Amino acid sequence: MNVMINERLLQLLIDSFWDILIPGLTMTLPLTAISFSFALVIAVITALIQFADIRGLKQAARFYVWVIRGTPLLVQLFVVFYGLPSVGILIDPFPAAVLVFSINEGAYCSETIRAALESVPAGQIEAGQCVGMSYLQIIRRIVLPQAMRTAFPPLSNSLIAMVKDTSLAANITVVEMFMATQRIVARTFEPLALYIEVGLIYLLFCTVLTKLQAIGERRLNAYGRKVG
Repeated sequence: MNVMINERLLQLLIDSFWDILIPGLTMTLPLTAISFSFALVIAVITALIQFADIRGLKQAARFYVWVIRGTPLLVQLFVVFYGLPSVGILIDPFPAAVLVFSINEGAYCSETIRAALESVPAGQIEAGQCVGMSYLQIIRRIVLPQAMRTAFPPLSNSLIAMVKDTSLAANITVVEMFMATQRIVARTFEPLALYIEVGLIYLLFCTVLTKLQAIGERRLNAYGRKVG
């Protein structure tokens, strides 16, 4: 009897593997990549506004970071997907998830980039001014390249965390890996094995990204030594 149960469970895990992995490749990873790309744009703009100390805009940027970091991501998803329709704004599940993840991650990444910008020695900025560079040239040629090298490891960690956070998109009906697993669980009544399986697939994705992060850090360090 136990052998039959184990064989059935093993076959279930084999059959469900692709049913979970394919939504991961076609929904979880694209959702992560698109959202993180937009988040980086938001983060750089927000960090530069604070670094430049632009009055008015700096306060707006700080307010944005304060609100987003101070409220749960799940609540933000519900506000956009379930709350906005009450005022006539309807957004499909995938774009709603991209919007929320981008805004949420942008707030966190902006603080990482801001700290990296402030870590660039003031003497290098003064040197750029001495050779006649404009402020924008100093930012683009001196400050940003160094800051992004410093920010690369924590930004990579944020990307890896976002892969796991996309599971929350199941709450707004995005059919990513976790929702695909939930549907299989509802049909087969094997929650323990299937949730462990999807956890291992998330672990696989994050392990690959961790390896890529290590390669990127080595190349950036080699480039920094070469330039230095």
